[in-house]
Amino acid sequence: MSVKNAPGGCGGSVPAIPAALADLAGLTVFKDCGERPLLKSFRALVEEWGLCENQNLPRRWAALMGELGAAGPGFFSRVREFALASDNPFTLAAERGLEAGAFLSHLAGGDLERLGRLAAFDIPALGFGLAQRLRSSGLEDAAAGVEAEARALCEMQETGGTGPLRDGSWGSSLEAFAAHVRRHGAGALSHRGFFRWTRPPEAPGFPQPVPNSDPVSLADLSGYQDQRSLVIDNTLSLLEGKAANNLLLYGDRGTGKSATVKAVCREYLDRGLRLLELRKADMGELPAVLEFTASRGLKFVIFIDDLSFEGLGDSFTGAKALLEGGVEKRPPNTAIYATSNRRHLLQEHRAGQPGGAGDGESRASDTVQEQLSLADRFGLTVFFTAPGQEEYLGIASFIAARRGIVPDGRFREDALRWERWFNSRSPRTASQFVAWLDGAKPFPWDRAPARGV
Repeated sequence: MSVKNAPGGCGGSVPAIPAALADLAGLTVFKDCGERPLLKSFRALVEEWGLCENQNLPRRWAALMGELGAAGPGFFSRVREFALASDNPFTLAAERGLEAGAFLSHLAGGDLERLGRLAAFDIPALGFGLAQRLRSSGLEDAAAGVEAEARALCEMQETGGTGPLRDGSWGSSLEAFAAHVRRHGAGALSHRGFFRWTRPPEAPGFPQPVPNSDPVSLADLSGYQDQRSLVIDNTLSLLEGKAANNLLLYGDRGTGKSATVKAVCREYLDRGLRLLELRKADMGELPAVLEFTASRGLKFVIFIDDLSFEGLGDSFTGAKALLEGGVEKRPPNTAIYATSNRRHLLQEHRAGQPGGAGDGESRASDTVQEQLSLADRFGLTVFFTAPGQEEYLGIASFIAARRGIVPDGRFREDALRWERWFNSRSPRTASQFVAWLDGAKPFPWDRAPARGV
């Protein structure tokens, strides 16, 4: 659709405007697309077009340009994104591989036709027409500004992108569109990979996209190949629809437990895997999280970082029931991956150990069994221990190479002194050492009194 020969004054006929308004008003299944700020700004502009007063048109045009400029892509690309990311009964059925039904499919196809026509609307032509109207009203400066923006839009090279809804009739692409949603998900799940469960006050929880997620990938990690292979194999079982275990990744701090989970999940985003982080403080929300994941067609890793408890209180007992053993069954498309610095997930207390002071041996043994009962809810435990000296140096060299740093003659000595200086030997320490090295600043021991290292 395009605006041809837009009149310079009020009272002319612009057939594309009524058609665009009809398409916006006619959205049913994909109604959420029409509520996007970009299309709401577009609607306000074309509704204003039919009025004889021109004074509000520059403001409406500016609002539309602001929405276009905020995200980068042009009008066609943005409307296409809205359709691909729509969260509605048709896309939810498609995500789960279910038949939507003849009537719902008919409505969805009609909406895609409407959205396709809206995406093809000639926004630059509308801008040139608006400039004519403003100029005829004596608003020369405003007209020149709108004309310049319309010309800039003309110079943009938009492409149809990949996947369905590129060219031609969008309604005829309904089957390909459904297949795309089945693979990539509907709604926010279609264009984000990492989420955090959020529960507003007095409202149900929901997965909130993490816009700036940790970019760590498997290619960024060195060492711990055996540990990562266990996580990868379990994740592949989940993706293949086979039985997958809950995982507990425990061990020394800074050894890459969390990085492993994030990197493995990132590796398989294109295969329909999503990471959903659940904070330890929100463990009570786990039933709601499982209810959500069970209703979707993608695969989910529920990520609980730094899981630990101060003692055998209500929160510990509640976590046991939530993880396994209560009435809530874990959906087959979901696995829980937790990290902890403690094998038992509890603070160690001497009196709670077998033979410890204060309790008798039998009671101490029962305490240990209770401690283990939560860890046992995870079908597979993966142990990350601090690296040896040579492994630590190998990790530091690997990270340096990834950053394009060529080690000099002092690299080994400085790397070892760094881990002694900060009393820690781990992949995290190696990464921090290389980051400091990359900054080309003097090391702490080169400008501070020695600390016995």
